[in-house]
Amino acid sequence: MLTKILTGQLTFTSLKPLDLSRCTKQQLQDYFINTYDLYESLFTSLKDETAFYKCPDRLRLPLIFYFAHTAAVYVNKLMLAGMLKERINLEFETMFETGVDEMSWDDTENYRMGGSYKWPSVDDVVAYRCSVRNMILKVIEDTPLDLPVTMESSWWALVMGMEHERIHLETSSVLIRQLPVDMVTKPDGWVYGPIKCGEPVKDNPLVKVNGQEVTLGKPDSFPSYGWDNEYGELKCFVPPFEASKYPVTNHQFLKFVEDGGYLKKEFWSKEGWQWLQYRRAKHPTFWICSEGCKSGCGSDLSTYSHCQLPSQDTVITEKHEESGFQNGSSSQTKYMYRAMFDVIALPMNWPVECNYHEAKAFCCWLGADYRLPGEAEHHAMRGLQDSERLETSSDIIYNDKIEANLNFQYGSSTPVNMYPATEAGFCDVFGNIWEWVEDHFNGLPGFRSNKFYDDFSSPCFDGQHNIILGGSWISTGDEASRFARFAFRRHFFQHSGFRVARSLAENEPTKLPIRLISSEVFVVGFGVQDVPEFIDENKRDLIRVPSTNTQFAYDMRAVLEGILDLEFGYRDGFADVVANLCNSYTRFFKTGTSSVVHLGSGTGRAAFELSKVFNKVLGVEYSGRFVNTALKIQKKHGLSFVCDDGESREITLDESYNPESIDFKQLTWIPNEVGSHDLTLITNMSRLLNPTAWLLRLWEITQPDGIAVVASDNCIWDYQKLQPILSKKLKCVSTQEVPFGGPAGENVAMVTVWKRI
Repeated sequence: MLTKILTGQLTFTSLKPLDLSRCTKQQLQDYFINTYDLYESLFTSLKDETAFYKCPDRLRLPLIFYFAHTAAVYVNKLMLAGMLKERINLEFETMFETGVDEMSWDDTENYRMGGSYKWPSVDDVVAYRCSVRNMILKVIEDTPLDLPVTMESSWWALVMGMEHERIHLETSSVLIRQLPVDMVTKPDGWVYGPIKCGEPVKDNPLVKVNGQEVTLGKPDSFPSYGWDNEYGELKCFVPPFEASKYPVTNHQFLKFVEDGGYLKKEFWSKEGWQWLQYRRAKHPTFWICSEGCKSGCGSDLSTYSHCQLPSQDTVITEKHEESGFQNGSSSQTKYMYRAMFDVIALPMNWPVECNYHEAKAFCCWLGADYRLPGEAEHHAMRGLQDSERLETSSDIIYNDKIEANLNFQYGSSTPVNMYPATEAGFCDVFGNIWEWVEDHFNGLPGFRSNKFYDDFSSPCFDGQHNIILGGSWISTGDEASRFARFAFRRHFFQHSGFRVARSLAENEPTKLPIRLISSEVFVVGFGVQDVPEFIDENKRDLIRVPSTNTQFAYDMRAVLEGILDLEFGYRDGFADVVANLCNSYTRFFKTGTSSVVHLGSGTGRAAFELSKVFNKVLGVEYSGRFVNTALKIQKKHGLSFVCDDGESREITLDESYNPESIDFKQLTWIPNEVGSHDLTLITNMSRLLNPTAWLLRLWEITQPDGIAVVASDNCIWDYQKLQPILSKKLKCVSTQEVPFGGPAGENVAMVTVWKRI
């Protein structure tokens, strides 16, 4: 065991989450220590330090990133909340701030995964984690605690850091599980679940659920931490349906595999078949055969295959009861199973773990009427949830005895019949494995992002992510809450499985309570993303809703044409006027005119104007279509395009511009990699989900002698809100109304100028 990486104690026991209506400082400290210790304890399973620099999944970063990442996020969030006045290590808090969310299953490796990137030593990261631990304990000790802790409280940012680390406890466990088995070892105190419980689960009957109304969403006043996507409210009617009593087991899925399920195109969606051909999968990723199947590891592990059956004396069987395995499967099969740190006989009574595509193929193999449940149907399977009682005791994760494989009671799955069924008749709706559902990930009605983590959920409201529900064996904290809603891309591997469902509406077709995103999303380098539908719409009327990430509305082609008109089509337009104002402010700088960042750079007009004066210009924009257009204009020094009305337009950059000095980036918020600049300009507040989240960072990305300029081309943003947000770090030195031209004639821009205090 690699115990030298611990900055605290080895533990695999998880505390309950905090009751934020009455928690004490001691409870906050205990929960933080438990969170920090749990995460570090997971990494003691690596046999030596070299494993930290391996890529278990080619679409993820090396493990050293994730080991440091959670500590860096604490610092970054506490800086935003004002609970921390100084950074610990800006280099680390930039390097380890943001991971990757690959755009497709065949995405190329991130440059940091290819081996050329120089990562810090394990010792340096351990020292950093130790410094962060000590800093947070001091913050807890020194900061007055006002109860209840709410979403507006600075303490919310600290709890956010803890719950974020618990998410990575789970996702990092999946990565470690993907490492070669000889690179890991089972830590002291890690207990696997039993192989079976009672009689073998040979049948998985369908249980009927009567039509009923369900309510989704977490009340704002519920006294526990929640991620932004959990809040809001949706009431919907669930028509009669039936679903399997248990999640689909390895025993059930084996029949699909042995029937050639991975070889028959007719069972797979177009997207699923494309993934299957790329991955060359022949069975679930945590099953092992002897055929050398592609494993999907990255960098120097890219040629490695898990599918090498070990010698029988290294396989854990019923003889190894001290390891937590009892009564190993006697079924004869060529497949074995990769648990976290060991290869074992395929546990037939455990749930199968697979991605969405594999789950859908199994449903199709069963028959045309089978599908995955919807989110609302999953809630119906839970039975009465006591939705009106705003006490933590109404949430399963706060129970003294949890009747589910949740909260790290075991270090593996357990038999699907081990825990009692809900009053609706279903087992494992909470715990054991996450369950894929048919709904696209989206905010609930009333969704609003949090100012400390504006882009936690909203970038994934794109039709490319499906929801997973219920938590897994290693889910702790908010992840194990009944309100938890998470999502991954459909090809993603997690401790996730599924159960099957079938509608029972016998008369006229009914609208399924399954919400699919209808919004168009444009991704730089990919274009408009195809959003496939995996349910036969001729048989079922599906619910199509716009993304609750309203920023995606700006990815429409018609909107792009309007922005190009506003930025390039009018003399003395908003972008032109504001940029020229910023160029004039440079006379006040002591350090010259080296750099400027424009937040909300649109199609680039202001950035091009700024390039006349500033040596370096960074244009930051979240709209993929806008960024893509700005890059085209930059490359060709102009743009020719035909509008939807058939009219041709021409944009030309004259020689006064210096487009080579500009760097355009698509970002969903302001990360540390943006750097610090002589002048910071923000013009996109009326387009943002949460303007406060962006304004909180203006002071830190503005040089001490520089200025921040806040400008708006309309009156949507209330400028009275600026003072309390910015005045803690910045001083307003100028407020003015500036006329600019547009389609309605002369308009007025509101511009305020701020100096670092």
